Amino acid sequence: MPLSTLLLIIIIPVVFYLLFIVHLYLVQARHIYCPTSEITTTPDKHGLAFETVDFETCDGLTLHGWFVPRPTVDAEKERVVLFFHGNTGNISDCITSLEMFHHLGLATFIFDYRGYGQSQGSPSEQGTYDDAAAAWAYLLCDRGIKSADVIILGRSLGAAIASAQAARQPPGALVIESTFTSAPELAAEIFRIFPARLMSRFKYRVRDNIAKTHCPILIVHSNDDEVIPFHHGKQLYDAANEPKAFMAISGQHAEGFHTSGQQYIDGLKKFLKSAL
Repeated sequence: MPLSTLLLIIIIPVVFYLLFIVHLYLVQARHIYCPTSEITTTPDKHGLAFETVDFETCDGLTLHGWFVPRPTVDAEKERVVLFFHGNTGNISDCITSLEMFHHLGLATFIFDYRGYGQSQGSPSEQGTYDDAAAAWAYLLCDRGIKSADVIILGRSLGAAIASAQAARQPPGALVIESTFTSAPELAAEIFRIFPARLMSRFKYRVRDNIAKTHCPILIVHSNDDEVIPFHHGKQLYDAANEPKAFMAISGQHAEGFHTSGQQYIDGLKKFLKSAL
């Protein structure tokens, strides 16, 4: 075989490999953030009273959210779930969760990150952290909710964002559901033949955030999660400070709360009773 042909056989795959690495590096944001702008439904269409909330971030963007009050004013305290949804869609895809929290006697504040739903801007890692801080400030400053009465609950990417906020300003309780230890570590598992850990432009260091957080923590993960392996949840639990709990559920990624049904509800009730 001529030397030139042998070199081509070697060089062409290497070039394609390097080009694919560049492609992966450039399109990371498309894999991390998958927003939709259309609000397909609202809580009142499902029997839930709600308020539309518009609030500002530190960099001047207006974010959009909903506040769903607790079902009765007879409760001793207004405990509020500050809910962080996943990386796809927008708040109108989370009605099932709003109904669940309502039936648990909790108020819920849910909002869209920048670039999602009716919120202004484009998503970024620092941007999502700023959005979380703005949502927290809205609850404490505008609504007068005490930090001890806020339950931060995040699912998938939302859990990564939630963990950063809880590390900065601890809530009454934190629920981390179906998320990863860090974005680079998950990327390294998915793209094994590429230097994904080094290429990752997004960090979302959830395990580090969990280790810095001092409030009751519940880690929830499904054995059937096809996107984020179960061992990520176990490692987050190991990193968490006491008091902590772990709930193993079933069902696909970010759907386990629905698939597990009463098991999930009972586990959440038990945790919140002990935490609050």
